[in-house]
Amino acid sequence: MRFSFTTLTVSVALLTGCTNQGVYTVVNPSKSEIIAQKIQAPVAKKEPYQITTHGDTRVDNYYWMRDDSRTDPEILAHLEQENQYVASVLQHTEDMQEALFQELKGRVAKDDSSVPVRKGQFYYSSEVKGDQEYRIYMRASDFAGSDKQIILDVNKLAKGHEFFSMGDWAISPNDKLIAYSEDTLSRRVYTIKVKDLTTGQYLKDTIEGASSDIVWQNDNKAFYYIKKNRQTLLGYQVYRHVLGTAQQTDQLIYEETDTSFYTGLGKSKDQSIIYIYHSSTETSGLSILDADNPNAKAHPFYPLEQGVEYSIAKLNDWYYIYTNYQAVNFRLMKVHSENVLERGQWQDVVAPNKDTQLVDFELFNNHLVYEQRRDGLSTITIRELSSGKEIPLKFNDTAFAAYLSGNEELGNPNVRIYYSSLTTPGTFYDFDLSNGKSTLLKQTPVLGDFNADNYQSERIMVQARDGKQVPVSLVYRKDMFKKDGTNPIYQYGYGSYGHTIKPTFSSDRLTLLDRGFVFAIAHIRGSEMLGRPWYEDGKKLTKQNTFNDFIDVTRALTEQGYGSKDKVFAVGGSAGGLLMGAVINQAPELYRGVAAHVPFVDAVTTMLDESIPLTTNEFDEWGNPAEKVFYDYMKSYSPYDNIEQKEYPNLLVTTGLHDSQVQYFEPMKWVAKLRELKTDKHALLFKTDMEAGHGGASGRFKHLREEALEYSFFLDLLESD
Repeated sequence: MRFSFTTLTVSVALLTGCTNQGVYTVVNPSKSEIIAQKIQAPVAKKEPYQITTHGDTRVDNYYWMRDDSRTDPEILAHLEQENQYVASVLQHTEDMQEALFQELKGRVAKDDSSVPVRKGQFYYSSEVKGDQEYRIYMRASDFAGSDKQIILDVNKLAKGHEFFSMGDWAISPNDKLIAYSEDTLSRRVYTIKVKDLTTGQYLKDTIEGASSDIVWQNDNKAFYYIKKNRQTLLGYQVYRHVLGTAQQTDQLIYEETDTSFYTGLGKSKDQSIIYIYHSSTETSGLSILDADNPNAKAHPFYPLEQGVEYSIAKLNDWYYIYTNYQAVNFRLMKVHSENVLERGQWQDVVAPNKDTQLVDFELFNNHLVYEQRRDGLSTITIRELSSGKEIPLKFNDTAFAAYLSGNEELGNPNVRIYYSSLTTPGTFYDFDLSNGKSTLLKQTPVLGDFNADNYQSERIMVQARDGKQVPVSLVYRKDMFKKDGTNPIYQYGYGSYGHTIKPTFSSDRLTLLDRGFVFAIAHIRGSEMLGRPWYEDGKKLTKQNTFNDFIDVTRALTEQGYGSKDKVFAVGGSAGGLLMGAVINQAPELYRGVAAHVPFVDAVTTMLDESIPLTTNEFDEWGNPAEKVFYDYMKSYSPYDNIEQKEYPNLLVTTGLHDSQVQYFEPMKWVAKLRELKTDKHALLFKTDMEAGHGGASGRFKHLREEALEYSFFLDLLESD
């Protein structure tokens, strides 16, 4: 342990059995719980608002908290009162928070640089130095960086802004210009600017109200971007901007009229084709344009079909197609450019396998590299296209995460892979495509006394209540773990959109592991850890499986001795925040404390309102409550609609005022209703970052303050008074 003072020890309050509500009673409450009982928490006014759907009327007493302009003085004042309440309740932890922040920051190398990536004539990289919050982007003519040129210094761009986020940046084909997108409000609405890299001067061209994506036309005279709808924040119009002209004169290339689709931009590796991506939850495809033609029109690569997803990569005159067409776990096919529309001409490259998911692939001039996942475990294979010879790549860990990253050139002799496990910091390798031999390029440095040998990871399977086996990734410090049911548990989950939380390393996590915590990732249904069927079994009318899995994992971990039933802490954000809201409604007695970050908790009301950003794109994930079957099911688990008069765990809820994904008023309403109905005296804290959005604070170190707040909240709850 780096710190030994009392406030950071894990001495735990004695807990007795259950009350009538089934929740533990704290004999020796923590200081936070005692102070929360003594200080008056903010009490929100109640203004009944009736919402009638399918003949069912719900009364929402806190509907008034929604203000899309984020200027209502009463709402802003209430949020500030909540922030002041958090500060008062946790004032005694300020020294702990600062110590934790310094500990977290102390593991991060102040001077760090990325591994250069070749694209065209240059090698691109970034670096950060000292206490800089943001990265400096540069390029050089060789891998060694002998003649580095700074192309963007984000520290200078961010100066004067409380929040700053770089979106995309794209170099013109002649390497003379850079176009980049920036967000200074955290609403993910970007401004695009253009800089001349030979003179360092900015062009007059400025694009407002855009998505982050930028793709250049090959004549260097124009680029493509996506305009956003200001109300829904959906990117829906693709424009071509000719340099030197006003945005108002830009040419509309494509308009998405189906509000259930996202729109994106990309470009083929050989730079000949521009992609316009069309993506909904269950259907995806793309349109293409000739990057050499300044008057190019977009046309579909292949017509969209409900329930069919595909994306493409181009190699010479062939297109490789990643698709779930007649393949629940996806397949890779190819077709000659002359026969694209004849599906009968599509040929299997990696055939479908109901037990193995094709996760990703990368093309080179004579090689294919593809990643598969079976039973939650990944494999990566190199295939020589001319002979079909395959080389499986070898890694040290059984359970790991590997990403194909930085492979921008078809002519690269190596494939670059970012590799990490629960005990291995992020590592970049180049694997020789001809023989599979690896070259270590860089491992993310972890400062201090970190030694990977001090930690142990496990992968176990937990049987859910319906008999399904749920994978769980675990990591703990060897000398602080005893499988006797005494350790505290930090259990993380997400379980939506097919997004898979992979078992990767986190230096921040060491702060908990070094204090005896067992860290657990519950790979619950709604993710794709066990393939696409695992996702399908945790969405729409099977969403309850997601919550059941998380709860069943908690019970199994304590029953199997991985931790104490009185020391379980649960964490989730966004859709994982919905998970937190559901499990504390359904099994509050299992958790000592819960952190819900930017939580999506008012599911029914939000999904009924298509004016709320991103709602329409979510229907294929949650169902459309305009249909009674989905309304009834969603209402059965929606956290806000299922709050009851009973005891709840200690709660830390965080949000950002400018969140574009989950609006601030969802957690605000949720907290107000919890305060109204809960019968316990446990801490309920709600903190709003008045400058940030869905991703939290910007910058390299600022987010560590949020981490320190959460950790100190949990550690304080473990202390007896």
